[in-house]
Amino acid sequence: MALPQIKQDATDARLAALEMPQGGWSQAAREDALSRVRSMGLPGARDEYWKYTRPDTLVQPDAPQAALLETDEAPIFGEVDRLKIVFVDGVFSAEESDDLAMDHVNIDRLADASDIHWAKDVYGVLEARGQTPVQRPLAALNTAFATDGLLIHVTGKAPKPISLIYRHASETSDAILHHVVKVDSGAELTLLENGPAAARFNKCMEVEIADGGVFHHIRAQGRDHERRAVTGIFTRLGEESVFKSFTLTANGVLTRNECVIELTGDNAVAHVAGACVGDGDFHHDDTVFITHDALNCESRQVFKKVLRNGATGVFQGKILVKEGAQKTDGYQISQSLLLDEDSQFLAKPELEIYADDVACSHGSTSGAIDEEGLFYLRSRGIEEGPATDLLTIAFLAEAVMEIEDESLQDEINGRVEAWLSRRRG
Repeated sequence: MALPQIKQDATDARLAALEMPQGGWSQAAREDALSRVRSMGLPGARDEYWKYTRPDTLVQPDAPQAALLETDEAPIFGEVDRLKIVFVDGVFSAEESDDLAMDHVNIDRLADASDIHWAKDVYGVLEARGQTPVQRPLAALNTAFATDGLLIHVTGKAPKPISLIYRHASETSDAILHHVVKVDSGAELTLLENGPAAARFNKCMEVEIADGGVFHHIRAQGRDHERRAVTGIFTRLGEESVFKSFTLTANGVLTRNECVIELTGDNAVAHVAGACVGDGDFHHDDTVFITHDALNCESRQVFKKVLRNGATGVFQGKILVKEGAQKTDGYQISQSLLLDEDSQFLAKPELEIYADDVACSHGSTSGAIDEEGLFYLRSRGIEEGPATDLLTIAFLAEAVMEIEDESLQDEINGRVEAWLSRRRG
């Protein structure tokens, strides 16, 4: 079926502004992804899964301008013993990165991988699977045109986290990054991500977790107030494997984080959580789709948003339990704390269940600051600003506690406290 003309024109204009890398092992996957983009068309305001978020600036041919933000704030995760890998405007910086050698982990650049690389069996595969039943054309665009990224093969327990640091050096940068992570049976990795990346950022990550593998992901989308970003994580879990992802977002004009998870092995566990704090011209969208397709699996979605001065938060979360996926335990909660009457939270929680022995629940609420709690703290001599901050941190706690490592929890809480303190000042 032909695309509507307005969508066809927007898609053609965006594709004409891009150049696909040619040759190598990823060529077939890129061409397949491009074909899917042409067939689907890029998202528009009338698309069901974009009804709450305008994709205009994400699909226009040229990246919107974003001023560079200077800050003397200490880098997040700076005290963590980690392997640092730096990208500047979407390009790997060998000069600023550590040596990529590490026990039990093999790391290659997408741009440098050989024609017989293991990633050939993963690149674009999970993203393509994630296009059903919901089309995700910006992820397909990423697979087709990504110019850099990492291919990470985890063969055992990594001795320390890998830290991906994104830097924004040009006011008009337009970065497309694609990472592939393969976690072998019994292997384990913690991946950290932080930084503004680019004026406009499109990033995908495909994560294949074999039986008994463990993958922890903690991401901080930081202070760059003019950032526009769309990210996608596509994950497939084997038997008794674990995937846990947490994202903190502070500021940014437009951020959309998508997460698509398939639990295909019995007794697998998948948790995805997020906390965001936004002020003013801020639009933040979490869109999650979790498919249970095995026995006795557990999934959790925990999202908390703090919004003020007209900021907007969006949550779209779905749990699909396929026929035969008995003993499923699926939990979903999305809540917002609105610090004024101008902000808004738009939520669309969904359950679709085709098995009869399951425990699934979802809930979504919005509210103002707890006046009784605020009165209690004020009565103990705490001024209104710090008291409000304490209640805000307590509100976000359920999401932050999804991070297993307590030291990383402390890092995230410290960033939230710093954001709140700056807003008081």
